[in-house]
Amino acid sequence: MDDARDSLSLRPIRFGTGGWRGVVGEELTFPRLRALLHAVARWTLAQHAGRRVVVARDTRFLGRRMVDTAVAILAEHGLEALVARGTAPTPLVAHAVRRQSAAAGIMFTASHNAPDYQGVKVLGSWGGVVCDEQVHEIERLAGAELADARPPRDAPSFQEIDLASAYRDDLLAVIADGPLASTPLAVRYDAMHGTGAGVLDRVLEAAGVAVHVRRAEPDPNFGGVAPDPVAASLQDLAEAVAASKAPCLGLATDGDADRFGVIDGDGRMLTATEALALLVEHLAAQGRIDGEVAISMSTGSLVERVAESHGLQVVRHPIGFKHLTHALSSGNAALAGDESGGFALAPVALDKDGVLASCLMAEIAAAAGGCLRARLDVLEERHGHSVCGRAEVPGTPDARQRLSKLVATPPGRVDGCAVREVRTEDGLYFRLDDGFVMIRASGTEPVLRVYAEASSREFLDRRLISAAQQLNSPA
Repeated sequence: MDDARDSLSLRPIRFGTGGWRGVVGEELTFPRLRALLHAVARWTLAQHAGRRVVVARDTRFLGRRMVDTAVAILAEHGLEALVARGTAPTPLVAHAVRRQSAAAGIMFTASHNAPDYQGVKVLGSWGGVVCDEQVHEIERLAGAELADARPPRDAPSFQEIDLASAYRDDLLAVIADGPLASTPLAVRYDAMHGTGAGVLDRVLEAAGVAVHVRRAEPDPNFGGVAPDPVAASLQDLAEAVAASKAPCLGLATDGDADRFGVIDGDGRMLTATEALALLVEHLAAQGRIDGEVAISMSTGSLVERVAESHGLQVVRHPIGFKHLTHALSSGNAALAGDESGGFALAPVALDKDGVLASCLMAEIAAAAGGCLRARLDVLEERHGHSVCGRAEVPGTPDARQRLSKLVATPPGRVDGCAVREVRTEDGLYFRLDDGFVMIRASGTEPVLRVYAEASSREFLDRRLISAAQQLNSPA
């Protein structure tokens, strides 16, 4: 894995929607990692934003060695590494970049991907992942570094610093005056062996919440499953919440705690659209947001209707939270969320923060007596019912070719419904009278993803199957 010079070593490094990641020993090797880190160092210096860089890791294999590698390369370029103590959530790194007035942040994580993946997220001085233009420059610099193949150097001695306390304190200040302090609520939190353990639970406990933590132990193998807070991975949590005698809420965060999942008191998992709609309603009703709401193309329209009912403008952006981060950091948006459990609230967080979102969901649940379903029923009664979902198709050359043909000549009807709007800047998006269909290539895995919204579960399932068949049918 270390220094072999072969075709893989020279293959271009390409970022996905949330950084560079790949299977360890295949896409991600140390020669390629060193090339990327040299590129990040050169890019950081060119920003003229300072010489301090926050460096952190999650619980995955080789994280500590990657930190050592980063410290050595940053020092070689005259940059100072501020290394987080132990493992850290990505939102903590984003917070530290801003609080420490750092020039950049480097986070070693593959987020919610399977245990054999590792990766790197690069954050700018504004406390969010780099945007497309900056990604392209870093990729270009990495290409030159791959050709040069600099030899590795030993890392200078360094001391890890506590960045978590300030992050926890700032989160606690957001929720300290809320209903958590006066309303009994039990929270069962599944950390999925990731970096949220010891962070989210400590914030909630400081706010007066009784928290029972599951899968808190760091495990590079994540118990043998991808640390992704989706329903299939949270069945034990759902059963525990449903069995609780007292008002109870289930929360989960992914491997680096930038995504979140919510289990209602009856054991049902909320969709990302439902959770985001509740967050928007809660914060808007209390006058805690004033500005645009930025959402991804594949976020359900319930969020849009709730926001607009409070006089908030909604702007849809391509998939990838970096687009939402740009809307937040530019001052255009006050709140952002997407279809995959991403949420951010300015000025507390300008990039997705599963810990912050979970704290606010606990606040909502406490105010609702532990039952979120009743609040959702009210929203759907006011703004209409909708169901969102996602399917995957193997990203074969044939399937990608069919998607390209659909983008070139979009049909006028989808699933028997007239197409009201077509957008092609990020795959293929069809707006329909009762929802949407979107098809795009994943930026993190070799699959094509189909997103859809419909007025019922029956129509949604049919819509997802119909779209998938378009990709599997003969060209």
